Amino acid sequence: MNQLLSRILDAHGGMDRWRDYEEVEATIVAGGGFFSLKGMIQDATPRRLTAWLHQERSSVLPFGAPDQRALSTPERVAIEKLDGTVLAERHAPKDSFAGHQMSTPWDALHLAYFNGEALWTYFTTPFLLAKDGVYVEEVEPWREGAETWHVLRAQFPGSIETHSLIQDFFFDTDLKLRRHDYSVNIAGGFPAAQLTSDYIVADGIHFPSKRRAYTRGPDRRPITEMLMVSIDISKVRFKRERSPSRE
Repeated sequence: MNQLLSRILDAHGGMDRWRDYEEVEATIVAGGGFFSLKGMIQDATPRRLTAWLHQERSSVLPFGAPDQRALSTPERVAIEKLDGTVLAERHAPKDSFAGHQMSTPWDALHLAYFNGEALWTYFTTPFLLAKDGVYVEEVEPWREGAETWHVLRAQFPGSIETHSLIQDFFFDTDLKLRRHDYSVNIAGGFPAAQLTSDYIVADGIHFPSKRRAYTRGPDRRPITEMLMVSIDISKVRFKRERSPSRE
């Protein structure tokens, strides 16, 4: 394992503790201009996320109605009632984004897929970078004001659904994640810079509770006048046993 990555994982609670957990649950409140570009109404309703840590799988509720939830894996997304009644589903959901640009309208299943792959990526970072098949290298440091941040560049295998195959992760001198750069491939590949802050500790795992994603300019700086996605995270709990779930 990359030596810097090993130190970063230790600073976030350690790989042994991470392996001991199976799921994370959290309350999220999301917003930002990206959703309106897609024709999706994103209100300030708190939603409950469940993400499986060692397989790419997640659920969000409520979704569309108080008694509905979205379920997401790379192979399938679905919207269902809490009693398990399937209202809509899509297999091979990534294929449905072919030809999409930033302003291409979405349907509810597109949103469910985006929520799934994005939130799973965020809630498993930085431990995601130690998964089999992920190639990580340290690249040129980033100067942010008076600070110098470490930068890890990750190349993801096709088996992991995430924003883009190559992403950059910025860590401060305390080895905390401060920024995450990627391209949103399912929306025309526009470049994004996500700023992270307000670290919290839940069950020994350290992670940022605020995320703000902006479009990224040609100078690699976030264009802060263009807030695309905001996520506020609270009431986090890591669990050692999987909850019952449906395919």
